[in-house]
Amino acid sequence: MSERLSVRKTYKLFIGGAFPRSESGRTLVVNDAKGRFVANASRASRKDVRDAVVAARKAFGGWSGRTPYNRGQILYRVAEMLEGRHAQFVDELRAAGLGKSAAVAEVDAAIDRWVWYAGWADKLAAVNGSANPVAGPFFNFSTPEPTGVVGVIAPDSAVLGLVSVLAPVIVSGSTCVLVASEPAPLPAITLAEVLATSDLPGGVVNVLTGRRAELAPWLASHMDVNALDLAGVSAEQVQPLEEAAAGNLKRVLRPEVTDWADEPGTGRMTAFLETKTVWHPVGI
Repeated sequence: MSERLSVRKTYKLFIGGAFPRSESGRTLVVNDAKGRFVANASRASRKDVRDAVVAARKAFGGWSGRTPYNRGQILYRVAEMLEGRHAQFVDELRAAGLGKSAAVAEVDAAIDRWVWYAGWADKLAAVNGSANPVAGPFFNFSTPEPTGVVGVIAPDSAVLGLVSVLAPVIVSGSTCVLVASEPAPLPAITLAEVLATSDLPGGVVNVLTGRRAELAPWLASHMDVNALDLAGVSAEQVQPLEEAAAGNLKRVLRPEVTDWADEPGTGRMTAFLETKTVWHPVGI
C-alpha cells in the first residue's frame, strides 16, 4: 500500500475574525529546526495592515464598552481553549527545536500567564484609579480607559512571549494588530485559530504574518493606530519607527531585554491606558 501524500498547509492571516489570504498572494516557507518543510505562511502587505487596523478600530467600541468582568470571562474562556490545544502548541515548539520537557513547560507557563491577565480585567480600575482629595464641594475621580488600537510587533520567544505582549493589550479594552514572529509564526497562527473559536469578538485581535521590516513601518505610520509595542524589534529599527509614530503622537513601548519567564508585573497593561479625571458637584 502506498503512503499518503502529505497535505501541505498554507496558513492565512487573521483579520476581523476571519482568515483571509493576503491580497499580495505571497507566502513564506516555514521550516522546522532541521530545515524540513512544515507549512507556508501568508506574507502580509501594506493593504493587509490597513485592513487589520480598520477591523481593530471597528471592534474597539464594542470591546471597550463591555464590562471588565465580561472581558475577564472571555479571556478565561480563551485560556480554557488554549488548554485544549496544549498538545498542538507543544508539537509546534518541538518542531522549532525545543525539547519535550521545555516545550511542555513553555506552553504551561503561557496558559497560566493568560489566566493571570484575565484575572486583572475587573481589577485594573480599582488599582489604577482613585478618588482624589480636592478643596471644595466636589467629587474628583480618576479612572483608567483603554487607549484604542495598539500595534504589537511580537518577540521571537515561542508562546510565552506572545501571550505576554497580547493579553495585556486587550484585557483593558484596547484592540490589537499583531505582527507575528517572522522566523516562527506558527504559534501566533494557532493562537488566532483559538481566538476565532472562542467568545472573543472578531477584530479585537488581528494577526499578520510576514516580514517585520515590511510591515512595522506601515503600522507605525498609520494615523488610526494609537500605540505601539516594539517588543520584537531590533535596536537599529527602533528610531525610524518612533519617528514614524510621532505623526499622530502614538505612545511607544520600546523593546527591552526581557526574560519572559519572569513575573510580568502590570507595566504592559498600564502602558496602554489613558487616565480620565472627572469633577462632579457634591449633592447634585
